[in-house]
Amino acid sequence: MTCRADPGNVALQQKSPQSDIDRRRRAPHSPAMEKFTGNFTQQEPIPEAGIEAALRVMRSGRLHRYNTQGDELSEAALLEQEFAAAMGAKYCLAVASGGYAMATALRALGVAPGDKVMTNAFTLAPVPGAIAALGAVPVFVGVSEALTLDLEDYAQKARTSGARVLLLSHMRGHLCDMDRLMEISDAAGIAVVEDCAHTMGARWNGVLSGRQGVFGCYSTQTYKHLNSGEGGLLISDDAGLMARAVMLSGSYMLFDRHAAGPPPEVYETLRYETPNISGRMDNLRAAILRPQLAALDKQIERWNRRYRAVEAGLRDTPGLRVVERPAAEHYVGSSIQFLLLDWPDSAVTEVIARCAARGVDLKWFGGAEPTGFTSRYDSWRYAPTPQMPQSDRILRAIVDMRLPLTFSVDDCALIAHIIRAEVSAVWQERAA
Repeated sequence: MTCRADPGNVALQQKSPQSDIDRRRRAPHSPAMEKFTGNFTQQEPIPEAGIEAALRVMRSGRLHRYNTQGDELSEAALLEQEFAAAMGAKYCLAVASGGYAMATALRALGVAPGDKVMTNAFTLAPVPGAIAALGAVPVFVGVSEALTLDLEDYAQKARTSGARVLLLSHMRGHLCDMDRLMEISDAAGIAVVEDCAHTMGARWNGVLSGRQGVFGCYSTQTYKHLNSGEGGLLISDDAGLMARAVMLSGSYMLFDRHAAGPPPEVYETLRYETPNISGRMDNLRAAILRPQLAALDKQIERWNRRYRAVEAGLRDTPGLRVVERPAAEHYVGSSIQFLLLDWPDSAVTEVIARCAARGVDLKWFGGAEPTGFTSRYDSWRYAPTPQMPQSDRILRAIVDMRLPLTFSVDDCALIAHIIRAEVSAVWQERAA
């Protein structure tokens, strides 16, 4: 069987070398040992419109977002307008990274050294890092078998931890019951900052991710849903909080050049009281991002077709648990996770190794030592916390895989076939 390139990615078919288009094949000598040869870190090209816009910026020499003439709006200001409109938010700020967006949101809320900030036990290092960067103290909340925040643990810690902010990580694109979470938060007087690095365009009961908290934070790092290498976006409907964020980002007194920012009068006092902690997005990255944003809905559907192909191929595999998605959740399937619940570590590592030998790159969040981007709450020794046995059981089971759009749907079916075969083989060996 020859794996076909995705027909939705016409630009990639036209511009990629033929050897790259044809890179994924089944091994001809043994149908039972098919091998995948795709690259799990290969992204699609930047759209031609983004390349042309970037060239215009470079030819102008005006990469700095405030280097404008007259009433001209910079690429960064235009991106802010367009992203605010796409997310249905009043205000948007473009910044240097998703981590900077989170730290800025916390600073704007007045988080100070020694303050406690709740966040997920299952997340990535930039999330507790954003808390620790302020000298604040992460308080980890458990993970459910749905890979979302454990709302029972959250309700208990909302009452007892002393934290007044939750930095909620929608880790790997999984949305918890946001209606229930906001009920708990509102009752306890907790401000919610949403980390939407993996949920740009996702919805809970029709409400876009990032629109329930006081801030929504997004990443445009290469492996996220928009790609500028590094970059971040911050949205809010609160004029005072967003004005603080704009000043923090390094606007000097040029806040009137933020077309998607609060009106000038909101800055009247804040501009004298808010430190400059520069982390602006430049016009080059903004120019690359704007055409990608226009295609976001189409890209989400392409990701979800791939996700569904892998999910279908893995369902009912002995010993493997698919993470069921709630009906209220409209997800963005740019990665997929499954659980090898209560497997011994040696058996999980054998599955990882066997899949790797057949070209399938899986990451395991249960390893005792951080590897690549994987890590556990007990890996962050700057944020010591008591052991969380229920969460530990789930973290030891999480296996993760990226789904880049350079893979076709047929590729994803083949990948699922390989994972299923290797999980089943190890499961049967354990049972023997």
